Amino acid sequence: MDSKNIYQIPSTFQQRNDLRQRIERYVKSEALSPPLSMEELSLLAGQLIEEQTLDPATKGWIMVEANNTLWKDTVASIPYEKRILLLPKCLSDSVQCTAETDEIGLLCRQCMNCSIPALEKKAEELGVMSIVAEGFTSVIGLIENRVVDTIIGVGCLESLEKAFPLLVNHAIPGMAIPLNQDGCKDTTVDSGYVEQMISLYSNEEANLLDHDLLKSHIKEWFSPENLSREMSSGNDHTTTIAREWMGSDGKRWRPYLLAATYMALTGNREIPDTVQKAAIAVECFHKASLVHDDIQDNDRFRYGKATVHATYGIPVGINVGDILLGEGYRLLSYGGKAELLQEAAAAHIALCKGQGTELEWSLRPQPLTMETVLDIFRHKTVPAFEVSLVMGLLCAEENKQLQQTLHTYSEALGIAYQLQDDIEDFTTEETVALRPSSVLAAICEQYPDSRFLQELLTATDMKGFLYQPAHLPVLEKALEQVKALVDEYHTKAIESLKDIRNRELKRLLFRVTNKILKK
Repeated sequence: MDSKNIYQIPSTFQQRNDLRQRIERYVKSEALSPPLSMEELSLLAGQLIEEQTLDPATKGWIMVEANNTLWKDTVASIPYEKRILLLPKCLSDSVQCTAETDEIGLLCRQCMNCSIPALEKKAEELGVMSIVAEGFTSVIGLIENRVVDTIIGVGCLESLEKAFPLLVNHAIPGMAIPLNQDGCKDTTVDSGYVEQMISLYSNEEANLLDHDLLKSHIKEWFSPENLSREMSSGNDHTTTIAREWMGSDGKRWRPYLLAATYMALTGNREIPDTVQKAAIAVECFHKASLVHDDIQDNDRFRYGKATVHATYGIPVGINVGDILLGEGYRLLSYGGKAELLQEAAAAHIALCKGQGTELEWSLRPQPLTMETVLDIFRHKTVPAFEVSLVMGLLCAEENKQLQQTLHTYSEALGIAYQLQDDIEDFTTEETVALRPSSVLAAICEQYPDSRFLQELLTATDMKGFLYQPAHLPVLEKALEQVKALVDEYHTKAIESLKDIRNRELKRLLFRVTNKILKK
């Protein structure tokens, strides 16, 4: 889990049962809400061990059982037919087992020589799907495709060390039940406890977000037909280019965040027209900023294609960006909320200030500090995430106390995202123009006032200059520093979610963080 020698399992059922009860009381006393990160689970287990003088060697087991406690209520509210029980083949009797194995797993013949048949029978009675196979990776796809909504998986602690983070990082409501001993054959598990976990039931409905369905809705919002309905009418040159640009490539993170935040906060699965318009509006602002940014940075390609100004000329590019800004504010006005317009305007102003600082530096390149670059990120990148989340909150008419949490989260996520983007500049074949980036700042802080730095600051192709064999060690050291900062701000983003009580919102943001940062 987080260090060696933490795999010890309480030796008797009574000890395990007692410790599970103590873990549950402790987790509830802390008023924690899932999901928790691996780091948070490790800290929680460490606190419990210290306060109750438990054996530190049981830390891994405690982390797993603490996570089970956190998700109990959610799992109980998920219909039986949307659950899957995953059992390991090592539970079978290695001598007397008569089962065969296919590409999915063990085909149990119900010989009753081990605990597998009874557990599968219980699952079948409840309507729970069951598979006898190794590792959680085999069923993550079933979760992603909404075939099932939760996993109740059994495995040894050593196996769970590899598989458990998949559950945690995907923010999957599920339970991992450790085997009672390590080893690859003839293992045992507390069968009654497994049956108890798969039998959990609640009258409440989980109402989990269907992320794939939402993405398909968003794809439809940006279809040519829908954009023709939502954007201003006309077949003039500027409007036509703007519609085409809006429907072009892009990850659509901003409309997704707005709509998903609204759905998580309200529990609604139908998205009102005003929320759809607001989601399209934030993409209008984003696409406008890209057009203008490409002009200001003289970038000729985006998404692997020629930029708007490279195709139609700079004057037309400026005009297309401007009409998209107008479209964004027009669409927001339909919501009847002045606060939506105020949030958009504040984000717009912040972005322009950040871009202004970057442009000013580009006119007179000089040594950079990392704090200067992070401040540019706070203006240029952070508002793009924050405005989407806050607009989702405003559309849901939710308590504004959440707004400060969303601000803290957006700052950490936005900075981490831009830091990672700077790293990825050096993983493609495209040239990297000189601009105030975190990689450049790391180099500046390593080699202040050096001749090497002066040569770098006058280079037209930053990547080509740093890829020279003599300079590669400098680049590699800078990239390592920036990677460490990505991890630092990723942790800050996850930690900022600790006070969110809406489980689906917290699960959304936890999931989004790890997907955007590719964790």
